[in-house]
Amino acid sequence: MKSHQKNNLDYILKVGVVTAIKGRSVDVCVDKSKNASHLLYNGQVLKNVSVGSYIKISKGFEELIGKIEGEFISEDKKLANKSYLNNQERIKRFLNISLVGYIEKGEFKQGLKELPLLDNECYLLTENEFNIVHKFVKEEDKEDVIKLGSLASETAVSIELGVNNLFASHIGIFGNTGSGKSYTLSKLYHELFKKYKTNSNFQQNTKFVLIDFNGEYVNPKESGGVDDCPDIIIEKEFKEEYILPKRKFPISKNTIENVEILSILLDATEKTQKPFLSRTFEYSKFKKADFCPKTFINDEIIDVILMKKSTDLGVKIFSELFTDLFDLISDGEIYSDIKNHIETEIDQNTKTGSYISSTVRLDQKKDKSKETTSKEYASENIETYFTTPLKEKIEKINFTNDDLSEIKLKIILKYYKDIITGHINREFISHLINRAKKVFNQLNEFIEIKEQDAKMKFLTVISLKNINDTSIKKALSLVISKQYYDAHKTASDKTKYLNIIIDEAHNVLSKSSNRESETWKDYRLETFEEIIKEGRKFGVFLTIASQRPSDISDTIISQLHNYFLHRLINNKDIDAIEKTVSYLDKVSFDNIPILPQGTCILAGLSAQIPVVIKVDEIPEVNENGDKIRYAPFNETINLTDNWKD
Repeated sequence: MKSHQKNNLDYILKVGVVTAIKGRSVDVCVDKSKNASHLLYNGQVLKNVSVGSYIKISKGFEELIGKIEGEFISEDKKLANKSYLNNQERIKRFLNISLVGYIEKGEFKQGLKELPLLDNECYLLTENEFNIVHKFVKEEDKEDVIKLGSLASETAVSIELGVNNLFASHIGIFGNTGSGKSYTLSKLYHELFKKYKTNSNFQQNTKFVLIDFNGEYVNPKESGGVDDCPDIIIEKEFKEEYILPKRKFPISKNTIENVEILSILLDATEKTQKPFLSRTFEYSKFKKADFCPKTFINDEIIDVILMKKSTDLGVKIFSELFTDLFDLISDGEIYSDIKNHIETEIDQNTKTGSYISSTVRLDQKKDKSKETTSKEYASENIETYFTTPLKEKIEKINFTNDDLSEIKLKIILKYYKDIITGHINREFISHLINRAKKVFNQLNEFIEIKEQDAKMKFLTVISLKNINDTSIKKALSLVISKQYYDAHKTASDKTKYLNIIIDEAHNVLSKSSNRESETWKDYRLETFEEIIKEGRKFGVFLTIASQRPSDISDTIISQLHNYFLHRLINNKDIDAIEKTVSYLDKVSFDNIPILPQGTCILAGLSAQIPVVIKVDEIPEVNENGDKIRYAPFNETINLTDNWKD
């Protein structure tokens, strides 16, 4: 009886035979009785073969699995002259099959084990076989899974992913605005954090850093909004939020004094300005623990000036020095006193640059017997009339007491010392000093120089929404990422895990930009390419989400391990995916422009075959049943709700 039922089932599910084999591509001739869209078996309606579905090819004891990528019809030449046959009987239907794997010992395995033979029979998948093909988690890993959604075509089939295969990898989430990209990102990490958030080892050994360009993952109220939702992605007690500039982000002194980083921030030229920065932070006097800027100004700048009997710099060098130091001196009164002393005691109009004060000129006029020149006389009396009072005033200066200001101060002081001693061409470096003053003032609004607290929570969200300067946004995202990566790489602790998550990643990973130098662009891309190529060895992984994959470096996209592809319409973006994502089949690729909102194609190491999934909704209540919002703030505005009375 069972054998009879099995044979009956085989007859119902059999769709045809193999007629051609072209490598992985196989043609199947469909039985004429199986051309209907659905089949009826034991009172159940079964979906028949169609493009995008799977088929089993039976080769002896082997069960090969293929995906239908297309179909075509051909006239049967043997029946072409039979006048009593209708057209439907003369036509044969063929399927184009691409082999994707095989079933062995009750498990689906991706890859090509062997090819079928001509006339091998082909079958629809049973419900059990269908579930086996879409089971992406091994039995031994079944405790470490997250449920992301369900098959778009079969909503009863859940899609569960193994934590190790998914999160020990680089992840790419791509899709046009409004396609559900940010929602998928939030869903992924909400499910992960919900599963492990109370585990002490998870809290101690993991670090997730989310760089948020649009402020979608932080409490809107903290950045000027109305809604108070502190628990986006995960409850507030498990995360740190830095909404710049409201709360400054800590950057270590070693990071900001890195010559490569400084050169990028200050857009330093390769041949002149970058070497100057290197000399500045290699300068022995700046490295001393007891470095005192007031002593340096007196001993290294003023005394150097006084040793020169003449100079072509002009006497305004004093005034220019203290003008550049203006925002580093905390006492405005002493600053004004110094500036007034310089401007009244020095002849500002001399072309020779001599240090002749008005007082010196009066004394010289009174003493007619002197035969010395005005320059010589001034040189003899400059200590009395100018230098000593100036040094006394400098001793009263209180410089701004923070590390960022100290870095800026060292650059300015080294600049003036090198000018006075003739070590640099002023014209080449002056632009760097002007940029340094501007950039450091901007950075001071958003960062503080200090070491990070080792006890920080496992999720850190950094919102760059309120930074108006695009170049500062881009630079900060680079500096923050590099700081985390370098620290993790240096520690080389195999028990620690770091995941850098960048939403709207095209802002920092773009391969072309007209607003930055080639040096800056190359360094930026090389940094992230190193993370994505070498980070796995150190337990560092990258998650990027973007609506413009065509703007992102091909190297970065091609090195990702798992892809969540939402709707993409722009041809350049679709071409970028086609060129760099090797996991996609033709059917999945053709679906990209027509995916509905909240639906995406999952492809990569965590899924054995590309599948179209409907992402589950993020829950709106917590474990205690309390109403809570975990979803990001990225909804499209409903115009008519705001227009109606």
